[in-house]
Amino acid sequence: MNALLRRLFAARSPAGTGARLSTLIFHRVHRQTDPLFPDEVDAARFDRMCGWLAAWFHVLRFDEAVHRLRAGTLPERALAITFDDGYADNHEVALPILSRHGLPATFFVTTDYLGGGVMWNDRITEAIRRTDQADLDPASLGIAGLRRLGIADLPQRRFALQALISAVKYLESDARMAAVEKIEHACGGNPPGPLMMQPEQVVALNRAGMLIGAHTKSHPILARLDIEQAGEEIAGSRRVLEELLGVPVRTFAYPNGRPNEDYGPEAVGLVAEAGFEAACTTARGTADASTSPLEIPRFTPWDRSRLRFGLRLARHARDTATPVVPVTA
Repeated sequence: MNALLRRLFAARSPAGTGARLSTLIFHRVHRQTDPLFPDEVDAARFDRMCGWLAAWFHVLRFDEAVHRLRAGTLPERALAITFDDGYADNHEVALPILSRHGLPATFFVTTDYLGGGVMWNDRITEAIRRTDQADLDPASLGIAGLRRLGIADLPQRRFALQALISAVKYLESDARMAAVEKIEHACGGNPPGPLMMQPEQVVALNRAGMLIGAHTKSHPILARLDIEQAGEEIAGSRRVLEELLGVPVRTFAYPNGRPNEDYGPEAVGLVAEAGFEAACTTARGTADASTSPLEIPRFTPWDRSRLRFGLRLARHARDTATPVVPVTA
């Protein structure tokens, strides 16, 4: 099967000027399956995926892959692995698996949460996970558009989390944090432990040959910020990482990353002004020589079987994402 899939990928993604780059996106790699998010990747599943990728693709660091794509020297079956946000399990769980398979990866870090912080969506998740309440009334917390939510069992909690995170996600920053704090209080106020990397773990990833990229300071929706705020979020995250690592940081990932919804042409211009040479979105597809290096699309098949995972990768190998800034040269 591996030989057949390699031939299929080579046909869809040849070497040279006709090459296409597949870029995978991950966030967390749990040690064990998370009951609240059973579809998220755990260590055993990630280990299987890495074995498949090592057998099928030429896996490159994101910076090298984008450079070679633009130069027309990308090998056939080229692929990059990326992680967003900066979770501690990236270092503790994902790194040993990647190293065992000999695979490089790129980690886009949200710098305000370095030192074991907790992102707003994880604060909601952990509040629901730890509560002994049977239900929650979002309207009483000032969260519009949601009816009372049951949270007495796992199926109810999964539904409630999806609804709450979706309702809070696009609020203005102060309103979002106020809503998070109200949810935490209503659920009993049990604060979660640290979830994000310590600075020394980011340094260790870099020393292990992994690439570190920027992912803003606080993970805002860039399209909702004014130009000065967005510029500081983008450039500020680069400054923090360069001071930490002592090396240039030239790659970036847009938070949430949907073109024309989470970021627009102004953000792309700010990324260029900040000195980044490559950036990636969450638009689904692959990149070819005409793709802007500042809007590289990403996706990850969700299939659990080797064949289905491979076939979905192959099926997406000819998809092209539409950038917010048209490529003119």
